[in-house]
This record gives sequence, C-alpha cells and structure tokens, in this order.
Amino acid sequence: MRTSQFLLSTLKETPADAEIVSHQLMLRAGMISKLAAGIYTWMPLGLRVLRKVEKIVREEMDAAGAQEVLMPAIQPAELWEE
Repeated sequence: MRTSQFLLSTLKETPADAEIVSHQLMLRAGMISKLAAGIYTWMPLGLRVLRKVEKIVREEMDAAGAQEVLMPAIQPAELWEE
C-alpha cells in the first residue's frame, strides 16, 4: 500500500502530556491517536508496525518453544498486588 493511501495525520508539535520519547514520536508520526486518558487508538501505520513486531516476536517465541497467552484488557487490581 502506498503512503499516500494511508489515513495519516502527523503533528508538528509534541503534545504537552507526552513525556516519554517513544510516546512523543508515535503521536507525532500519526501511529497512535489519544482517545482519552491512557486510552489510545492504533492508526493504520501504527497498527502495521505493531503487527510486524508481533510477527517477529511470535517467530522468536516459537523458535524458543515458548507459548503465547492472551490476557483480558481489564483485570482485577488484586492480581497485580500479589
């Protein structure tokens, strides 16, 4: 797919609430879009990058004989307090 066909909106300025460099870069590149506090939408370019990284990690995990798990997005706080 051509870059001109992507739904892509870049930012010239770094948002004030973005403190981590990778967070700033992803926002400015249009990879993610802030929906609410701590909630982000993966935009087409960011989702494409995410899928490629997942593929590489999955291949390495398979080569190591590891297993993949998928956890729910919302979990009880008690699980993390143990």
